[in-house]
Amino acid sequence: PSGDEVNAPTAKARTLVTRCPARPAVAGARQADRSASDPVAVFHANRVQTCTAAARAEGIKTGQRRRDAQSRCPDLLVLKVDADRDARLFEPVVAAVESVAPGVEILRPGLIACASRGPTRYFGSETAAAEKIVDIVEALDVECSVGIADSLPVAVLAARQVTIVPAGSTADFCPAL
Repeated sequence: PSGDEVNAPTAKARTLVTRCPARPAVAGARQADRSASDPVAVFHANRVQTCTAAARAEGIKTGQRRRDAQSRCPDLLVLKVDADRDARLFEPVVAAVESVAPGVEILRPGLIACASRGPTRYFGSETAAAEKIVDIVEALDVECSVGIADSLPVAVLAARQVTIVPAGSTADFCPAL
């Protein structure tokens, strides 16, 4: 290597996280031959674990008691937690994201991560990459959000807030850390 290559600054790897918060509810709706646009909630110990956007529009919230949720939305499809179903039915989302972002890692059903460099370079910017991934996932009738940051934990937080943390701005984004 020449002297310039040795002294050249290396770009720090950034992480892209795709989050599908209602994935267990969507998977359960599909298994029950219902639309993901229907009000659906997944319960554990009679408390809402997750729900679809339609259920949230009816006033259903995470942690809410089953009886209260059903009184707010009589048409609510009530499902039990099923980790096998969630993992199995999350595979199409993983495959779709991996078609444009190689090296996807499943953190848990509903949450995947990969290096942002490939999709960013291919689509021209982090914003364009995030928008393309959202389009691909939502074409599967699954709501999602994307976050990009310098590290995995911060990218997960960024995905919850649907944001791209500028390079080197982790301290500004997470001032308490």
